Amino acid sequence: MAAISFVLLPLAFLTVLTPLKSASFTVVNNCSDTLWPAAVPYGGGIQLNSGQTWTFEVPSGTTVGRVWARTGCSFNDSGNGHCETGDCGGKLSCTAYGSPPNTLAEFALDEFSNLDLFDISLVDGYNVGINFSPTTTSGSCQGQQCAADFVGQCPTALKAPGGCNNPCTVFKTDEYCCYSGSCAPTDYSRFFKNLCPDAYSFPKDDQTDTFSCPAGTNYRVTFCP
Repeated sequence: MAAISFVLLPLAFLTVLTPLKSASFTVVNNCSDTLWPAAVPYGGGIQLNSGQTWTFEVPSGTTVGRVWARTGCSFNDSGNGHCETGDCGGKLSCTAYGSPPNTLAEFALDEFSNLDLFDISLVDGYNVGINFSPTTTSGSCQGQQCAADFVGQCPTALKAPGGCNNPCTVFKTDEYCCYSGSCAPTDYSRFFKNLCPDAYSFPKDDQTDTFSCPAGTNYRVTFCP
């Protein structure tokens, strides 16, 4: 009897039960040291030794996703601890954003016109080099990379243990953080832009830094490319 009732459910309800198509994200640690990659709102976090990979699924329609590397971490058996860069409240499996500095891979899946949008952002600073690419490239659907020596060249005022801060993190002024909704490039943002032209260097950076691929594309994030 229960089976018959299920068959008679309205078609609209059955549509709700059908899961949205997801995208597969593969994270690769190409660094010589152990990393603790993190991803929100799906993925959480994991320890990833040199040469290892981590794959997780992200549902279509996810519009505020990001992936980043954490460095210098130590966690206990319960998954509690701390990281030098990218720490997310002392948890191995993240549900919150990481603490600067951390290089970000950001994405919005099936954002509009059946397109995914994705970018590399230095708005939270830089800690590890990154490549963010579709697993299959075609036409304008291409990846991007930011792997310059930011730590070695970081301006004195922006230096941080394990990375290089964005000026907003340090100075917390409208000039650098765009609190008023409008701001212009600065000498500090130009420093980031010169080393990684394809990455966002400040909150109102131009839109040429956002890339797109057809919805349903899978992606690879490689640290230390």
